[in-house]
Amino acid sequence: MSKNDPESAETRTRILEAAVKVFATKGYHDAKVDDIVGAAQTSKGAFYFYFPSKQDIFIVLGDTFADLLESKISEAMQGESHGLQQMDAALRVSLGLFSQYRGLAKIALIQAVGLGAVFEERRRAINDRLTRLVQTRLESAAAEGSIPPLRTDIAARAWVGALNEIVIHWIHTGSPTLEESLPELRKFLARSIGVPEEKYTKDGN
Repeated sequence: MSKNDPESAETRTRILEAAVKVFATKGYHDAKVDDIVGAAQTSKGAFYFYFPSKQDIFIVLGDTFADLLESKISEAMQGESHGLQQMDAALRVSLGLFSQYRGLAKIALIQAVGLGAVFEERRRAINDRLTRLVQTRLESAAAEGSIPPLRTDIAARAWVGALNEIVIHWIHTGSPTLEESLPELRKFLARSIGVPEEKYTKDGN
C-alpha cells in the first residue's frame, strides 16, 4: 500500500476526521487510539501506518487547522486592495473558519494548552503565524495612511489575543455565536488602532 494512492489518502482523511471528533469529545488524555480506530472504522495497523502515535496525529490536526486558516485568510486579503478592507476580510474569514471547524479549533486553541512543551510550541506557532499575517496588513495600512503610526507587532498580537478569547469563550459556551460577536469585535479592534468606527465600517463593508 502506498500513502500516495487515492484509497490510501481516503483512509488517512477518514482517520483524521475521526480523531477530530474523538479529541473534541473526550479530550487528549482520555482519547485512545482504539477510539479513533473505531470511529474511523479502520484498523490499528492502518492508524500506525500514517501516524506513529496519538501525539503525532494530534499535532497534525493542529497544523492542518493552522495551514487552512493561514491559506484562507491570505486568500481573502488578496481580494481586497486597502489595508482596512484586508483586515476586515481577515476577521470575517477567521471567525467563519473557527465556526465551521469548531472541533479543530478546540484542539488547536484549548486542548493543546498544558500538554507539554511540544504541544505548547505548536500552539504558539499557530498564534505566531496569525500574528505575522495581521502585522503585515497593519504595516500596509499604516504605510498608506489608513491608520495612525503604531507598534504593529504589539497591536497584531493584541488583535490575535482578542480573537482567541472570543473564540475560546464560544467553544466553551456556544454563546454568543461568532457571527453575533463580529460587529462588536470589529468596532473594538478598529478603536484599538485609532480608526473611527464609521471609517472602518465604510472601508470594511
